[in-house]
Amino acid sequence: MTGTTSYAIVESGGKQYRAEKGASLVVEHLSADEGAKVSLRAVMYRGDTEVVLEGDQLEKVKVEAVVAEHLRGPKLRVFKYKPKKGYRRRAGHRQELTRLEVTDVRLLTRKPAARKPAARKPVAKKPAAKAKPAAKKPAPRKPAAKGKTQTKPKASTARPSSSAKKD
Repeated sequence: MTGTTSYAIVESGGKQYRAEKGASLVVEHLSADEGAKVSLRAVMYRGDTEVVLEGDQLEKVKVEAVVAEHLRGPKLRVFKYKPKKGYRRRAGHRQELTRLEVTDVRLLTRKPAARKPAARKPVAKKPAAKAKPAAKKPAPRKPAAKGKTQTKPKASTARPSSSAKKD
């Protein structure tokens, strides 16, 4: 093959896409603003002479893109229906999407330096609040009453028989 270009398989939103320089990808919504640069995670890279699949080598793969626009996908109509029950429900859904323009796909010669976490500002401790009194324990239970308890006999709920009817 002559004039092969390098490409990478990248992951975004749980899906994989083929990214080449100059390609346009429509991925699930990213929170970046329009015109912002985003870096995509490569899961495979193919150059003119090499193929990279291992994790430590994939860290050298750099895939950069620019957010071109935010858009919405086609409307999907959801219709729920249960026969003979009079149950019908209609709903619609449009997926939020982001169009990316891939600006760079390349394999670096060495692994990029790990970013240092942002320096944390010391947090001033709040003065200790007043100690709350200990929770009260419930009162001890009294022992059961001694002796027999009397129960009332239950009233009969039976219907009078038909022979007991008076004329």
